Order: sequence, then C-alpha cells, then structure tokens
Amino acid sequence: MNRLDRFFEITARGSTLGTEVRGGLVTFIAMAYIIVLNPIILSGPKDVAGNQLQFAQVSAVTALTAGAMTILFGVIARLPFAFAAGLGINSFLATSVVGTLTWPEAMGLVVINGLIIVALAVSGLRRLVFDAVPMALKIAITAGIGLFILFIGLVDAGLISATGFPSPPVGLGTKGQGYITSVPTLVFVFTLLLTAILMARKVRGGILIGLLGGTLVAVAVEAIWHLGSAVDHPGGWGLSVPRLSGSPFALPDLSLLGAFSFGSFSRIGALAATVLVFTLVFANFFDALGTLTGLSRQAGLSDAQGTFPRLRSALIVEGVGAVAGGATSSSSNTVFIESGAGIEEGARTGLANVVTGALFLAAMFISPLASIVPSEVAAAALVIVGVMMVSQLRHIDISEFSVALPVVLTVAVMPFSYSIANGIGAGFISWVVVRSAAGKGGEISPLLWFVAAGFLLYFARGGISSFAGV
Repeated sequence: MNRLDRFFEITARGSTLGTEVRGGLVTFIAMAYIIVLNPIILSGPKDVAGNQLQFAQVSAVTALTAGAMTILFGVIARLPFAFAAGLGINSFLATSVVGTLTWPEAMGLVVINGLIIVALAVSGLRRLVFDAVPMALKIAITAGIGLFILFIGLVDAGLISATGFPSPPVGLGTKGQGYITSVPTLVFVFTLLLTAILMARKVRGGILIGLLGGTLVAVAVEAIWHLGSAVDHPGGWGLSVPRLSGSPFALPDLSLLGAFSFGSFSRIGALAATVLVFTLVFANFFDALGTLTGLSRQAGLSDAQGTFPRLRSALIVEGVGAVAGGATSSSSNTVFIESGAGIEEGARTGLANVVTGALFLAAMFISPLASIVPSEVAAAALVIVGVMMVSQLRHIDISEFSVALPVVLTVAVMPFSYSIANGIGAGFISWVVVRSAAGKGGEISPLLWFVAAGFLLYFARGGISSFAGV
C-alpha cells in the first residue's frame, strides 16, 4: 500500500485509496454510454465499398481501447483523466469520410493523425502551444468545456431538443415543444435534484449516490411502465434501456483489431487525403489540449500558469490514444470530459484511471450489465460537473473588453457549435486581433499568432477544399 501511495502520490495530493476507487467508478458510470453510442455512430454508415462495421464488434473494441488507454494514461501520466472514443472525430468519420473511403482506409487516416500528434508532443511543439495560451483563455477553456458538458447533459436527458425550425433551433422537451412529458426526462430531473442536494450538503460520494439512486429509480420505472427504447417508442429511453435481458455476460468480438490501411492516398489522391488528415489533427490536437487544461484546473493540479504534473507524458500518451483508436477501428481515443465527474467525486491520481480502465475491460464481457445505466441518469452527473467548471469564470477579470470578448466567445462557441476546438479557435483569433488593437500586441506570443492563422485555415477548410477541387 505504501508503494502504491508513493507511486500515484495519493496522500501527497490529499486523496485516499477509497476516494480514488470511488472516483474511478463514478467516471466509468458517467462514460459507460460510449460503449453503446460509439457503435451506434460507426456501425450505421456504409463505406464507399458498401461495407458496414458491426455493432457488437465496435462495442467490443470501444471498451477494449478505452480500458487499455485509460490504464496506460493513469500509470504513465498518473492523472485521473479517462480515455474513450472522441465523439467529434467518430461523427466526422461517419458523416464526411467513409463516403469516399473504405472503413479501413478511414481508420488509417486516424492512425496517421495520431502519429503526427505524438511527433508534435515528443518534439515539444505541443507543450509550446500550451504555454503560449494566456491564463485568461485557459480558464475560459475550462469554463467553456463546463458549459459544453452541461449542454450535453441537458440534450442527453431530453430536457433540451432540436425543434427542426430555424428559430428557435432548440427548445424545452421533446422536439423543443416547450413542455416535458417524457418519463425518462423526469427521472433525469429527479437524479439531478437528488445529486444537487447531496452536493449542497457536502455528502461524501454525492455524485455516486445520485447515479446509483437514479439508476434504481430508472430500473423500477422500466419494470412498471415498459417504456423501451426511444427508437421504437416515442417517450422511451435514449441510448440504453435500464433492464437486463438474457445473460449479462458475452464474449467480445475483437475481429476489428488491426483492420486499417493507408490506401486513402491512392484512392482519393494525396491532396484530398492530406486535407482530411489536417482536419483530424487540428480537431484532435485542440480538443484534447482544451480538455486537459479544464480537467487539470478542476482537479486543482495546475499551477498559476495552468501547467500540471507530467504534462509532456500526458500529451504523448494522448496522441497514442489516437493511434490505438485507429488501429482498433474504434476511432481516435482521447481524454474524456466526463472524467470531471470522477474528479468532482474526489479523484486526484492515476489510480482512479486504473479503476475506470479495469471496468471498461470488464465491460467487454458484461456489456449488457454496463449499459443498464440510462443516458438520462448519467446526464445528471454531467450537468453537476458542468456547473462546477463554469464557476471557474470567477477567476477572470472581464472588465476590460479586449479580454471579455475572447473569453465569452470561447465559452459560448463550444456548446453552441458542439465542438471544443471551435471554441478555442474563436477565442484564439479574437484574442490576437482585439488585444493587438487595444495596444497589447507585445504581450501576445508569436506562436499564438501562428496557431490563430492555422484556425483561420481550419474554419475555411470547406471553401479551400471546394476551390482546390478536393
């Protein structure tokens, strides 16, 4: 136990073994939906050859890669930041890439993207970019991610939905009709209020108790009313139905391991493939950078400049996650913002990651049991964590407009565009332009100017691709 304590610095960070185990469990519960959601996204579209990924196969490799990368990060970086398939990149692959490539070729691009990110981290360039970001923007990134998490929670719970009209684009309740009639959404409200009361009264393990309590209520509700899935029955559960049917055990199908190729350059040409790699690298690079910044600050592990322990190792392993995700066809794996749930529960070391990773590996064999927590219940934890992270804005003095505009844009664009990278880009570009106009250009790192220019290309990539005919 002493060796474990010293290795993970449990006591030094003010934590305990029990707290780390509890934090790791909460993180897994908050993230377990990815075992269901990732295969939903990736197994639907047909690639250019007419082939589809199979749901069970994607679910198995999703759990395997998340478990392995979460443990690896916990042991090497010794931080409580869990890994799983990044939702931005898997959606990009499913909607924008496989129409012109095969699935193995698309995953080959993800591997290349990961290798580039690893090279940037090893060379120190990724650290330089991290250090070039001013503290006000780092805090804004934390708050923006918090608002993003909160928004995801509200959407997952069915409290906020798209209306299908230009104005307003979203509204309260199912299809944004302005009222709540969905029983799963009411279960979310119950879980949220229960967890909030426990947190307000500083009850130890409040988030975990709230999640377990909400799951028990969800199981009871399903047993009584048989709501089923929202896919089959309007008003049903979102991603997973809180019931066990058949055996809770199943052998994983890992046949997708190694199913990637680098044939995209010959199929669509070097220029078109390079544009796709650039998009993947930019999104992966800054999504992860923003998440690492936000989580380290939430955990109280960052210093006055926003730097946290073993930063270089963390950046390298995060890049390895992209390589591993492509090599297993689970899509790029990256640090997950839902790790904030475990951090809020007290997780401060990589030991929590070992617990979360072990549960993901176990989920390969007990996926029916792992999916018993409905997304509506897990969403309550996301809202709680989002509130905690948004509260970091109190550390920014926004009385000066040249600071206020980039900060607010960073915070607002993330949830509204459903992308961490977009929020960071809006913040970087507005910071260098407005701060320079205010006579503060000498305080801006040349590297930040370079990155801001890169974001301009990133935002204009659609027009550039059309102009270049790729």
